[in-house]
Amino acid sequence: MRNGTRRFAIASWVFVALWAAFIFFMSSNTSTGLNEGLGVFSRIYQVMKDVQASLLGPGVDVLSSIAHFCEYTVFGALLANALRCHMPLGRACVLAIVCGSLYGVTDEFHQLFVPGRMCDPLDWLVDTAGSGLGSGLAWLALGHRAPRARCDLRDGGKR
Repeated sequence: MRNGTRRFAIASWVFVALWAAFIFFMSSNTSTGLNEGLGVFSRIYQVMKDVQASLLGPGVDVLSSIAHFCEYTVFGALLANALRCHMPLGRACVLAIVCGSLYGVTDEFHQLFVPGRMCDPLDWLVDTAGSGLGSGLAWLALGHRAPRARCDLRDGGKR
């Protein structure tokens, strides 16, 4: 196995772990917690809440679902990229959806223990859909690259 391929695989998994930690961090906060005390996250959240209220009215909350979808779209793409280092891209993309969905289950379970949060099966479906989109985007982006650019640790990156 070439060192560059190994470093790429390690870096890919580090990004997956960092993004999973980011999802965990975001799930550990309530909307009240996001309103203040988190610096730039709080400012972005407040702007998004204001835009949502002006477009949809004060009683509508789609921001949570959009946030879940976006978080898991990135997660699905990162998982597919990391998994392709160990298997063909198509299989990696399918497994990325499964892993993203399973992480979504653990995310919802985690929210049972966060005051002000709840376990919502609809959020899990949104997480799974986001993982699917991210994985699909990774398949589109990575499937059209030159064969030498693909990461496959089994044959030293020669595929």
